[in-house]
Amino acid sequence: MASRGRRGGVPARDDEQRREERAEQQAPAPQGPVLPPPPPVDYGVFRQGLVQAMQTQAHTQAALQAQLEAQCSRLRPQLRTMVDLPSWSDSRG
Repeated sequence: MASRGRRGGVPARDDEQRREERAEQQAPAPQGPVLPPPPPVDYGVFRQGLVQAMQTQAHTQAALQAQLEAQCSRLRPQLRTMVDLPSWSDSRG
């Protein structure tokens, strides 16, 4: 019973070789330099940047809304004549 604990009578050298191959596959050696951890985050600066970005977005959105309203007010009379929509005064009788 010399082969007790082994499957199929695999020689001990093959077993060791397979174990080493598995270990190499599971944990590959790091290649290249190991970088230091990143510096800590300054949340005050982060928050200021976030607030500034949100303010910029709000100003941009307000400007776009104003442009859209101006275009609509210019186009409304043209659309009425093109489609011949009844005005509110016509529908009230």
